[in-house]
Amino acid sequence: MDKRDFYFDLPPELIAQTALEKRDSSRLLTLDKNSGAVGHRIFSDLPELLRAGDCLVLNDSRVIPARLIGNRPGTGGAVELILLTERENGLWECLVKPGRRLRENARIEFGGGELTASVEHVKEDGNRLVRFDYSGIFLETLERLGQMPLPPYITKRLDNPERYQTVYSKPPGSAAAPTAGLHFTEQTLERIRDRGVDVRFLTLHVGLGTFRPVKVNDIRDHTMHSEFCIVPEATADAVNAARENGGRVVAVGTTSCRTLEYMTGNDGRLQSGSVWNDIFIYPGYSFRQTDALLTNFHLPESTLIMLISAMAGRENVLAAYAEAIAQKYRFFSFGDAMLIY
Repeated sequence: MDKRDFYFDLPPELIAQTALEKRDSSRLLTLDKNSGAVGHRIFSDLPELLRAGDCLVLNDSRVIPARLIGNRPGTGGAVELILLTERENGLWECLVKPGRRLRENARIEFGGGELTASVEHVKEDGNRLVRFDYSGIFLETLERLGQMPLPPYITKRLDNPERYQTVYSKPPGSAAAPTAGLHFTEQTLERIRDRGVDVRFLTLHVGLGTFRPVKVNDIRDHTMHSEFCIVPEATADAVNAARENGGRVVAVGTTSCRTLEYMTGNDGRLQSGSVWNDIFIYPGYSFRQTDALLTNFHLPESTLIMLISAMAGRENVLAAYAEAIAQKYRFFSFGDAMLIY
């Protein structure tokens, strides 16, 4: 299966650079996963598309200000780190720039020495394991010294960092937002609950591995990076009850979908617990838990467009994307939404 089968041309002007003032005013393209039929709605219409007995599952992970700009003591050379995953207390896997200068034992200072770090190990994929030395609480230090790690296709300044957080975000740990959830307001969630939909949360701390380009031609040779996820017992019980009673399980975002699928046993029941999740979903995969998926529009040849193609069929997805481009939908993180059902 060739990655070029998932390519499409996107005019650069359709890449959303800023979030809309009203979260739920974005457009919502609907895609029937069986027929390929496409519809056009507004995100605030979403409650009308859900039914009593459905279970809506959202990822409540909160983005940390994971981008740190520092320098090397002595040389003064600028260094950029993006924190990906905390391996143990104070030890993080990081993306680094410029990588060729940061070998093992290299030291870095941030905030005039308020935070220091040293490279403990250079991984085969080029990431570094970096040990941080600090006083107090690390996340509070990050809040002072770090920046929000926006994707490289967003070139405009983010004036309000909360616009890159969902309104329901709680546990900090993500290096990128679960962007399908950015469209929700508290009012939209309340309207959904009022329709008899059970709204539940899980956590997957989003790393940048999900967004790394697929470099192999045969996508079956691609290796996904692991991300830490948690399914609370109450969420597992609610999802299992919805399925037993004929309701649909609707995942908000590919991160929620991947967690639901990874944590579902061979008996079809969602398991609670916490694990490292490296599932790669592409066409040919049989979904065991997710009936419908709310998502944003994704990059060409990405693992994310491969996942939605597994759910709705590659031809249907590419046809829907062509329609979205023709109708000038806004793409990627701050862009419009898509409901596959």
